[in-house]
Amino acid sequence: MPTPSLHAAFFARSVHEVAPELIGATLMFRGAGGVIVEVEAYHHTDPAAHSFRGKTERNAVMFGPPGHVYVYRSYGMHWCMNFVCEPAGSASAVLIRAIEPTAGIAAMRRRRGLDDVRLLCAGPGRVCEALGVTHAQNGARLDRSPFAVTARPEAVAIAIGPRIGITKAADLPWRYGLKGSRFLSKRFRD
Repeated sequence: MPTPSLHAAFFARSVHEVAPELIGATLMFRGAGGVIVEVEAYHHTDPAAHSFRGKTERNAVMFGPPGHVYVYRSYGMHWCMNFVCEPAGSASAVLIRAIEPTAGIAAMRRRRGLDDVRLLCAGPGRVCEALGVTHAQNGARLDRSPFAVTARPEAVAIAIGPRIGITKAADLPWRYGLKGSRFLSKRFRD
């Protein structure tokens, strides 16, 4: 039986339900992608969320309907991709931190300029660079081409820990990963 695609209804729930359920799901973009192995949840009440201080031109997609992509520039250098969750207006999202590449690996290697498959998508900026995701995809639907997100085929063991690379609310255990994966951006404490 084929694995079902994830539609807007899947994302129209609490970011804290969606985030761990994305571990083991498959993300594809224009023929390249793989298994999601690490994510972080950002709730609208969270001071580290881009939506915390209200709607701006930059974060407007977060306030829209669930199941869309919010793409932003990090440190003026790297594109990062989030999946908008919760009902429209809630402005919560899941940051895709790492995937295990399974398709389009040759294209990912060209885009990233390296051979080590483990490092192709180990970090949010690396994910976007490897897949070719840019601000042009900001606001795109996840259930329509060029994106495809499919549910994980079976239950997986999930590691939980604090988010990384932030200073506000950094202690919240809102980072989720596939236990034992060698494709994580950073190991979880055991």
